[in-house]
Amino acid sequence: MRAVTALEAPPGKIKAFLRLVAIEHSVFALPFAYLSALVATAQPVDLTGLEPDADGYYSTGIHWVDLLLVTVAMVSGRTFAMAANRILDRKIDALNPRTQNRELVTGAVSLRTAWTGALISLVLLVVAAGLLNPLCLALSPLAVIPLVIYPYAKRFTNFPHYVLALAQAVAPVGAWLAMTGTFHGSGPAWVLGVAVGLWIGGFDIIYACQDVEIDRKIGVHSTPARFGVRTALHISTATHIVTFALFVWFGQLVELSWFWWIGLALTAVAFVYQHVVVTADDLSKVNRAFFTANGFVGIALFLFAVLDLLVAGRFTPLAAGIGM
Repeated sequence: MRAVTALEAPPGKIKAFLRLVAIEHSVFALPFAYLSALVATAQPVDLTGLEPDADGYYSTGIHWVDLLLVTVAMVSGRTFAMAANRILDRKIDALNPRTQNRELVTGAVSLRTAWTGALISLVLLVVAAGLLNPLCLALSPLAVIPLVIYPYAKRFTNFPHYVLALAQAVAPVGAWLAMTGTFHGSGPAWVLGVAVGLWIGGFDIIYACQDVEIDRKIGVHSTPARFGVRTALHISTATHIVTFALFVWFGQLVELSWFWWIGLALTAVAFVYQHVVVTADDLSKVNRAFFTANGFVGIALFLFAVLDLLVAGRFTPLAAGIGM
């Protein structure tokens, strides 16, 4: 067997760490951060008091470096949250047959590596926030708090899924503030943020239905463990109905038109599919509902919103500002 060299070890550790934090799941919330950022820059702008640059442009349009920094902040924040969650839950994961193969349990990732990755991610989040604007830097600790509280929530509340919702709601709001640097006019971002948070919290309830028996046995709190799978699925359905209503409200607030409504119609189909294929008597399709349906929702709504903005002339990909 070929010996593993020192140069090969770090990439192996990085790959294992990325598996630990399920980096591919960033696809769920990241499109909504982009959506919030793009809509923020597409809003009507009061140019009073702004000075044009030498080329006659006002710095109110989208800045692609800022969008890159939003990406770094989002992915870093989520990576920190997942690493912290895995670290704090490693003993619980070892007791659950479904999670016994996670990297910290099997030793594929050491505790030291997990902490290192978490701290690097936290630093990247703060640095990206600081490079965006002073408001994002000042608020970055507030964004981190719910990310840290969530792993503990399942130890004291039957509704940890809504703590996760709070943590996820930060993304669209943060992206809006990143592009504008102010709370002024940010109402739509808060509506979108609550929608995204409840969307993720709702399917986290579905996901937790897989662990009802073991959670009750080892003392982990969740909505399914407390109220049973059938009631939990009803709560998840109600949560997603509120989510959909908030998506509708967001579209109205920012005056999106028919492309957005097409995207919402497809989203409604995905929501219905998710709640039809997962039943109290058959949880075998939870992963299909979790990964397929939810991945589709984020990407579809983002793409249809971008089409809406492009067709309406409210967003030009190559523009960096408003020309006069």
